Amino acid sequence: MPVTGASQPATSPGGAHGLEGAYLRCRNLGMRLSRQRRMVLELLWDEKDHLSARDIFERLNARGRNIGHTSVYQNLEALQSAGVIECLDRATGRLYGYRSDPHSHLTCLDSGTIQDLDVELPAELLQQIERATGYRIESYTLSLCGRRQD
Repeated sequence: MPVTGASQPATSPGGAHGLEGAYLRCRNLGMRLSRQRRMVLELLWDEKDHLSARDIFERLNARGRNIGHTSVYQNLEALQSAGVIECLDRATGRLYGYRSDPHSHLTCLDSGTIQDLDVELPAELLQQIERATGYRIESYTLSLCGRRQD
């Protein structure tokens, strides 16, 4: 079962073509690429992490970018709704990431950090799931939780 970490590029416009791919996807969707929207996208691609709207607001302002919290939130919602970025709903709130392609996550139970993973399940396992459920599997993501091994 091949698994690769976040260092592997994503395989869709959400990641494979980097930030320019995200800009292109926005343009193709008819989304305006305002200064604020570009700042949000740039930060997500620079950080390659899962961040809350507040984290994004604070990091942009710490970099000397003048942007309001409402503007950050509105741009994140628009980008997520259009499928340009991902949004993870957690008990502690929403987290946004730069990838929009199908991928899995590993969450550290100690720190709460989330790592992107590209996981390919064996064909036999997918067939077993299909037989057991009566569904044809077209795509999947896994949500894994664990602790670092010492």
